[in-house]
Amino acid sequence: MPKNVFSDEFKRDAVALVESGISQKTVCKDLGVSKSALQSWVRDARFQSHGMTPSADPVERAEMAKAVKRIRELAMETEVLRRAAAYLSQIHINTPKMISPLVQEMAAPGAPVRVPVAVACRVLGFSEQAYYQWLKCPKSAREIEEERLISVLRELHEDDPELGYRFLADELHDLGYQVSERRVWRLCHVAGISSVITQRKRRYQQAGPPVGDDLVKREFTATGPNQVWLTDITEHWTGEGKLYLCAIKDLWSNKIVGQSMGPRMKARLAVQALTNAVQQRGYPEGVIVHSDRGSQFRSRKFQKALKRYRLRGSMGRVGACGDNAAMESFFSLLQKNVLDRKAWRTRQELRLAIVHWIEAKYHRKRRQRRLGKLTPVEFEVVMMDAVALAA
Repeated sequence: MPKNVFSDEFKRDAVALVESGISQKTVCKDLGVSKSALQSWVRDARFQSHGMTPSADPVERAEMAKAVKRIRELAMETEVLRRAAAYLSQIHINTPKMISPLVQEMAAPGAPVRVPVAVACRVLGFSEQAYYQWLKCPKSAREIEEERLISVLRELHEDDPELGYRFLADELHDLGYQVSERRVWRLCHVAGISSVITQRKRRYQQAGPPVGDDLVKREFTATGPNQVWLTDITEHWTGEGKLYLCAIKDLWSNKIVGQSMGPRMKARLAVQALTNAVQQRGYPEGVIVHSDRGSQFRSRKFQKALKRYRLRGSMGRVGACGDNAAMESFFSLLQKNVLDRKAWRTRQELRLAIVHWIEAKYHRKRRQRRLGKLTPVEFEVVMMDAVALAA
């Protein structure tokens, strides 16, 4: 097989894994890249993030490193002032008590711009002693009261899910609580409590006509690489909204040869995944690309991409998930091993978890009986070596 040509998206994901806290040695082992290549990607990404063009001159690189360090210091000071502006503008509140949660957030290990407590207190103009006193008892009496009210609202809503915030306010008044409807609405909004009657129903659209014949016909076998690729799109909720994944699998080795993720399920998501697959596999021609009848795969952009790379499109029937069962089985594994393991706060957090599982676990550690108890990477290496010896 031709030498791998890593796509820009693959390089960005590798750098993001390093920035998330995973060691470079582990990332190199999991993704199958050299240490020098990964270090080069990380260095170039650091310079490019600050608008600098990477240079091969050691003196220029040293100057760039100093500039990046100073930029980080300025960003830290700017972050403190920017985040505190909203708090300091409220003159009639207890400033140390209001600012302390912000200081705790900025000093946390996972903060985007981590600021030491001493620096944050000095810039904001109050003592460290006041911060640590707040830290011993961070919740105010009102916060404790509102947590109790939310607990009561949950119990009332569980008894009768049809109740909205107005009826819940009436129930609270009957129990002796003196709260306004506006406050009950706010607490219900924070806790995610709403009447089941007002919840919207999903609308389902029928799949459109196919733009290609079914060239696979549920024969999920291949005698060599780059003969049949399967593709589909899955989605999962995060705290920021949905994250969509379009993956392409080589039916010969079950390896994911192309993938792309984004916040919207558009045709360009499928086109980007196809482009990545073509680049990773050395621009093969005549490959059958099998999918369902989703609008992304029937779009003009995707069909033009198939023609541009000289690939053959294939589509299953409407409502027949078995026509793409081999791809559905991969998404089922992804659902069990990654998506449903916990609640994901951000799309980037889920994105990195998916990339790490595919490259480190599925490709290099998960053995498959259909492949003779080999991993997809081991199977391709063994089979290609056997072909080379036979030749």
